[in-house]
Amino acid sequence: MALQTFFSCNAQSNFGTDHLQLIKTITLPGVKGRIDHLDVDLKDQIVYVAALGNNTCKVVDIQNEKVVHTISGLDEPQGVAYIPQQHEIFIANGGNGDCYFYNADNFEKTGTIPLGSDADDVRYDSSDKKIFVGYGSGGIAIIDAVNHKQIADVKLPGHPESFQIDKSLKRLFVNVPDAKTVAVIDLETNKLIAKWPNTKAEANFPMSLDSDRHIVFIGCRHPAKLIAKDGNTGNEIAVASLTGDSDDLYFDDQSKQIIASGGEGYISIFNTEGKAINQIANIKSRNGARTSLLISPIRVFVVAARSQSGNEAALLVYKIK
Repeated sequence: MALQTFFSCNAQSNFGTDHLQLIKTITLPGVKGRIDHLDVDLKDQIVYVAALGNNTCKVVDIQNEKVVHTISGLDEPQGVAYIPQQHEIFIANGGNGDCYFYNADNFEKTGTIPLGSDADDVRYDSSDKKIFVGYGSGGIAIIDAVNHKQIADVKLPGHPESFQIDKSLKRLFVNVPDAKTVAVIDLETNKLIAKWPNTKAEANFPMSLDSDRHIVFIGCRHPAKLIAKDGNTGNEIAVASLTGDSDDLYFDDQSKQIIASGGEGYISIFNTEGKAINQIANIKSRNGARTSLLISPIRVFVVAARSQSGNEAALLVYKIK
């Protein structure tokens, strides 16, 4: 497998604006400081926003453009997942390491999973009804979403950032920036089976996956690069420049494009069809707007913009063209 590499233009240049259209700006009143990850209840078009700096999770109706509830009493929330089968919200807290389940109707707490420290990014596997949580100085906790119990734990060589599940390969790919590697976990044995070193760049935080071709896309910050690796071998197959301070990265199954958000204040879009990775857009958003959410079924991309430079915190809602 080989993808040709096309290096992008200057990361600060603005081009390809016809790929996204800003259609809504939904303010998040009172939200200050860092905003972390997001997830969506697709049926009701409710977005859950981990407002880390406020110790809250904002519940946002993106159709009617308003905050409908605030979940308080959190401790530096970082990861969030909506569990449709249970109609529950799962929130991972970086401060105390606890993970909470909430009823998505009345927002009552329905369960707690203590992980000790720095519970961070979250993935929900709907087919197996399992939640994966990166936490601490190096671990992935695996949680039974139905019974609210931790069922496994996998040790890693450093704190995990973004990770992705490849169902057909039965692997979990994990960014471990402190160790300058991508860790590979066998999901049949829940064992670490490989550590792929980063040689072109460091600070590998966001990640996405083309599950059909088994290509792992990794976003690095130092320098700002998008790196594609073969999910079977770990071999590097392409490198391109990326928006700075990237924190979320998505592979869009419909368009076969990569879309990434970065705190430098840009959204980068890459075409990955055929044998090339080619940057087709670098669109200005807001400085500090690092995290985002691709809602592919309704062709929407949501960027979380923190309160900065006189602007209130907001969700920037883009239509994908």
